[in-house]
Amino acid sequence: MNAYESRPWLAHYPSGLSEHLDVEFGSPLEMFDAALAASPDAPAVHYFGATLSWADLDAASDALAHALQEHGFAVGDLLGIAVQNEPAIVLGLLAAWKVGGVAALISPMYKRGEFRRALDDFTPAALLVLDEVHAEVADELGSIGLVVTASPLDFAGSDDLQRVFDVSRVSTAGTVELLDLIGTGSRAVTRHAPAPDDVAVLAPTSGTTGPPKGAKLTHRNLTFSAQAYRTWTGLQSGEPILCMSPIFHVTGLVGSVMLALSLRSPLILTHRFDAGLVLDAVRAWRPAFSVASITAYIALADHPEATPEAFDSLRLRYSGGAPVLPDVAERIEERLGGMIHNVYGQTESTSPTHMVPPGVLAPVDAETGALSVGLPIFDTMARVVDERGEPVPPGTFGEIVTAGPQIAAGYWGQDDDGSALRHGEMRTGDVGFMDADGWFYVIDRSNDLINASGYKIWPFEIEQVLQSHPAVLETAVVGIPDDYRGESTRAYVALQPGAEVTPTELIEYCRERMAAYKYPREVEIVGALPRSATGKLLRRELR
Repeated sequence: MNAYESRPWLAHYPSGLSEHLDVEFGSPLEMFDAALAASPDAPAVHYFGATLSWADLDAASDALAHALQEHGFAVGDLLGIAVQNEPAIVLGLLAAWKVGGVAALISPMYKRGEFRRALDDFTPAALLVLDEVHAEVADELGSIGLVVTASPLDFAGSDDLQRVFDVSRVSTAGTVELLDLIGTGSRAVTRHAPAPDDVAVLAPTSGTTGPPKGAKLTHRNLTFSAQAYRTWTGLQSGEPILCMSPIFHVTGLVGSVMLALSLRSPLILTHRFDAGLVLDAVRAWRPAFSVASITAYIALADHPEATPEAFDSLRLRYSGGAPVLPDVAERIEERLGGMIHNVYGQTESTSPTHMVPPGVLAPVDAETGALSVGLPIFDTMARVVDERGEPVPPGTFGEIVTAGPQIAAGYWGQDDDGSALRHGEMRTGDVGFMDADGWFYVIDRSNDLINASGYKIWPFEIEQVLQSHPAVLETAVVGIPDDYRGESTRAYVALQPGAEVTPTELIEYCRERMAAYKYPREVEIVGALPRSATGKLLRRELR
């Protein structure tokens, strides 16, 4: 028996927990139906001073589901969803599942070209999209059967949203508005009961060898991970969940929406993250749990009105998506009170594979200074392997590999291509180690992926945009340390002979063509890029 099979981490599990998790539900729709049956009038979503009950969500998602079926949406079809953290995204998920469909998540932060690529990858039969996004990408939609537009103002009960984000309703010709559909549409739906191994969500993830792929997350993946969060943290039914992570990413989807369904708890949404709005929401709704990137907690700690008293209800604070430095965690804990706990996973692992037990101070590795990302959760085998895939002893660096009920079924439209998902295992691409007590640490990544505030950035996407500038000869993008975002992007650019352009102009050129988290924060003009004798770009020299 090797160190991984002996599972030394079990000694550190939360009190009374075993390594095995008995999952109560087979699909998120079953979780929703149970919440609806138990307390139909109980609060399900809080959004800018307004509250929607479970019955409200049921009626509104029925109307959307009916419209989908009326437009020929069939079992197994894809509903593209490009919405921020608003009630509409919850309605879209429920409607898709009620008719046996798959929710294909698309970032509403995408620019035209990025949105077009997502549509080409997923080919959705219908689309639920923010009106402001539709205005930008309308001529990229092609022949999608039904396009439903939502506004961030839908369901809002106060003007705080407009005050902070300056949003307004946008005219969307040729679409159906969500509120009109809900107000006038039929609730007659031919319900489909999804099987646990049916695909529920396509979650986009930046690959290490190419463009983003759609990870096929099954209903079983989602219900397992939701209950893992619930059981590990000890959250009680009805305790409010604060959503600070984007729901179109796996952390917000699972650690907020799915968890709230599992707990029959109200979900607190704020459209996008804003420290002041989140502080207001915490005061108003008194959430017990949240999971977000460390950047969000830094912003909260820096808010002038932040105090430990303001956040005393938020007893469970987890951080995922980006590494947490020990001194940063200490500063946040001093400012906000409470403890910041790590959670670790990937899109392909439906969020958590490792978590720090509540109330436990995660160890810091003396040699590297790294804060542990936690212990493997229920039913999860985690190991560290060498280049041949062989397990290495505790304390030895290697690639972290995970396996368990939360691992995705594969990638949309792709067979097993020898990439991250192999034989039910997830090759994370993260370099780290396990200590003798079973705590895991992430030290670096084995690829060129850049992680800024939890957003994954593929350098080639930025390089393609820069390369399209007439003054640019060639370019390379690397990640650089950033105290606030964890990692940021720097582009090295060689210019065409005789060409002139400033770094500021190139940054602005990218900003106009890319999502806000992607464009390079720094550009350095160089005479030439370093290459090997065979012409291979040497990124390590740029770093």
